[in-house]
Amino acid sequence: MDYHYHILNNGIKLIHRQLQGSVSHCGLMVDTGSRDESDRESGLAHFIEHLIFKGTEKRKAYHVLSRIENLGGDLNAFTSKEETCIYASFLSPYYAQSLELFADVAFSSVFPRKEIEKEKEVVVDEINSYNDSPAEMIFDDFESRIFDGHPLARNILGSIAQVEQFKKQDILRFVKRNYSTRQMVIASVGNIHFNKLIRLAEKYFGHIKPTEKKDRRVPFTQYKKTEKRINKESYLSHCIMGNIAYPASHPNKLSLLLLSNLLGGPALNSRLNLAIREKHGYAYAIESAFQPYSDTGVFSIYFGADKKQLGKVIQLVSRELRKLMDKPLGTIQLHRARQQIKGQLAIHFESPLNEMLSMAKNHLHNTKLRPVKELIEKIDTISGKKVLETANEIFIPENLSLLIYKGK
Repeated sequence: MDYHYHILNNGIKLIHRQLQGSVSHCGLMVDTGSRDESDRESGLAHFIEHLIFKGTEKRKAYHVLSRIENLGGDLNAFTSKEETCIYASFLSPYYAQSLELFADVAFSSVFPRKEIEKEKEVVVDEINSYNDSPAEMIFDDFESRIFDGHPLARNILGSIAQVEQFKKQDILRFVKRNYSTRQMVIASVGNIHFNKLIRLAEKYFGHIKPTEKKDRRVPFTQYKKTEKRINKESYLSHCIMGNIAYPASHPNKLSLLLLSNLLGGPALNSRLNLAIREKHGYAYAIESAFQPYSDTGVFSIYFGADKKQLGKVIQLVSRELRKLMDKPLGTIQLHRARQQIKGQLAIHFESPLNEMLSMAKNHLHNTKLRPVKELIEKIDTISGKKVLETANEIFIPENLSLLIYKGK
């Protein structure tokens, strides 16, 4: 599995893996997200992600949306705390059309005032839908508390009040400040020779003047444990507990990923699922997650349960964490844990779209990009001692924050 790299004269980076097939995947990822907003801009990065499809200097909204989808492709976008991404899956002969559209919406969007007002209603509906789902909302609420006072605390969607006051000049100012060529990556997995991809990128992006983002992100350093219980008008109670964890470039990232998968990954035999759902029937859903950022990370455990069982489930979760802190995994346990996470990663990267998005993110943040084979080899070197060390760094009870949405 060979990755090919190139940098345009204006600083836009290319990464590509050639893959035979009728369908290809390509995306433009920008190093900007909700953590790059000011307080009064909260929600603006996501709002702009909606608006870039609403008209350019040469296309109306309909023609933007139809450019790839009329060819049978799938056009999409997302905003996270650190990235904004426009991407598409399409029949392999249509690379030129896709790259041309990416350049058009990223650098020539005109943000019509009529479309701005219309899209405010769409985003307000999205926020209301999100607020109706405590199982989703609790994750962002948890991060807003543990990152309190830092840009990472900012909710990606923003608030209804903030979205409703956005003006065109706010959008233009944010784009000028953050959509810089030296903080952009074009990633591709598909059936095209790399030299041809370079020529297409030069054709559609090469004329753009080089720019560089001047605002530097402030690293997160001041973590304080937080506990909060909030009454909610829902039948189920929701709980999330966790701690600050490793950034994306940390050498212990893989060992924490292994631990998270062992505890509450998608497998039905995860430790938390067996100890809490299967043995006691206490929780409908229970899972663990590790979210790395460029300068920090979050490890969390989430579950939904009847309010009468909340205390018991928290106790059982704490017991499982303590086991991993007190005793190293045995040879057979470690082997199984390695096999499971290797399988999960292989399944994830079996999707060329997932691989393309991972390539873009890693290359954007200058994180070493490992092919699946190399990742699997790296996982096989994780020792029981390293897993124990990681557990004792992340699962410390005194450092675990807690957020509960208590149901009726």
